[in-house]
Amino acid sequence: QVQLVESGGGLVQSGGSLRLSCAASGDTVAINHMGWYRQAPGKQRELVATTTSGGLTRYGDFVKGRFPISKDNAKNTVYLQMNSLKPEDTAVYYCYADVVGLGPDYWGQGTQVTVSS
Repeated sequence: QVQLVESGGGLVQSGGSLRLSCAASGDTVAINHMGWYRQAPGKQRELVATTTSGGLTRYGDFVKGRFPISKDNAKNTVYLQMNSLKPEDTAVYYCYADVVGLGPDYWGQGTQVTVSS
């Protein structure tokens, strides 16, 4: 089992920045990938960014270099630095961990990000 605890969401003005953190505990040696999805009201959950234990990264098309993802393997924590935020980035952001290699196996509780215009 893996537990994920997120922090760092909140309210920010358009153009501002936020940093999300996700700390993993439990069977962390089994984790292949960690990353973030988001879900806006009335929309499907979509991939924001993912990183492997080896440091490979992948991003959703809408990120366009604004949200670099990083991971501190010693702390089992993944970070999402969100820059140049737009109102359309408003969503609940969910951290996930992939153990089996077929997609998210564990989810965090979600953290709300609201960007005002």
